Amino acid sequence: MPWGERAATVSDVDEAKLGLRERKKQRTRAAISDAAIGLFLEHGFSQVSVAQVAEAAEVSKRTLFAYFPSKEDLVVHRLADHETELARVVRARGNDASPLAAVRAHFLAGLSERDPITGLNDHPQVLRLTRMILDAPSLVARMEGFKSGAERALAAALHETADLPELTARLGAVQIVAVQWALSQDNAHRMAAGETADGRYPGAVADAQHGFALLAHGLGE
Repeated sequence: MPWGERAATVSDVDEAKLGLRERKKQRTRAAISDAAIGLFLEHGFSQVSVAQVAEAAEVSKRTLFAYFPSKEDLVVHRLADHETELARVVRARGNDASPLAAVRAHFLAGLSERDPITGLNDHPQVLRLTRMILDAPSLVARMEGFKSGAERALAAALHETADLPELTARLGAVQIVAVQWALSQDNAHRMAAGETADGRYPGAVADAQHGFALLAHGLGE
């Protein structure tokens, strides 16, 4: 067998092993997270220990911490992808769309689709998770960390794609993230208080239109 073919075969085997190993890690991570969320929703975030989560997931505490460095990570990792969401929206916008217009359209689409990140979702499981986060100060604090990360990512996207000075990009990002965060939080609190997503939708859209109009006036597009 020629060397080239032999090398390719070994590489394929290694890649297959790596794929299996990665899939196993993903299954373990998902099992730990599912066990944690189930316990937290049933008993409350503060009432469940990491040891109890590890036992329910049938892993050691050491293994648990290898996947999730803190107890809060067991919850907020599910939202981690949203930290850079606005930055991705700005980078992916068309040439004829301003950054603010792209973010506005994205948020309004999220409201229409009842995207949980907009706060406008009354699915029982989502509501339980929302109430749990709002009732746990350490989780609320971690969510604030995501907010700061979103500001940094969006500032970089504005600076790089809209040719804005760094300070302008940073100030603009802070304002955009703050408005969207406030809108989402208001919707989430209303859902947690018992309003329905369909009943709240017109008001959520009106509030979003108002918020983004204020941003447009302040930033001057």
